[in-house]
Amino acid sequence: MLSRPVAPTEEAPTRLHFVIPSDFNEGREVQKQILDAIGRRHYSEHSTFAIKLALEEALINAIKHGNKFAVDKTVTVDADISSQQADIQVEDQGPGFTRSEVPDPTAEENLDKCSGRGILLIEAYMNSVEWGSQGRRIRIVKRNEPDLIA
Repeated sequence: MLSRPVAPTEEAPTRLHFVIPSDFNEGREVQKQILDAIGRRHYSEHSTFAIKLALEEALINAIKHGNKFAVDKTVTVDADISSQQADIQVEDQGPGFTRSEVPDPTAEENLDKCSGRGILLIEAYMNSVEWGSQGRRIRIVKRNEPDLIA
């Protein structure tokens, strides 16, 4: 009996994989391709905005703070996009960090400082955020939730 390849179904996730240099232009192209995949899955406006914001912050953190713009270091991005959720991992080759040691940007003594705001936004907008590889990897998950009516 001959077997035939099975065509992917609508529910099969779109899998995307990128390895890019530490360059913001490359990061924007990755973001565009992931957002295009989300658009094809008809994500709500709120969920799309949340993913765009969190992914942009994760890429900036990886390129700027993780790899410190080093031309010999790369950022790896893996995304699984289904109709139900976007599961995205961003990993840099920097020294890493400890999440609990990042100062709270909403604390009175940190209001004038710029650090930590991107992490705060990511954690506020995503359904799930996990830190791994000694702070060099972030996994963000956002469900495709309906827009709230005001």
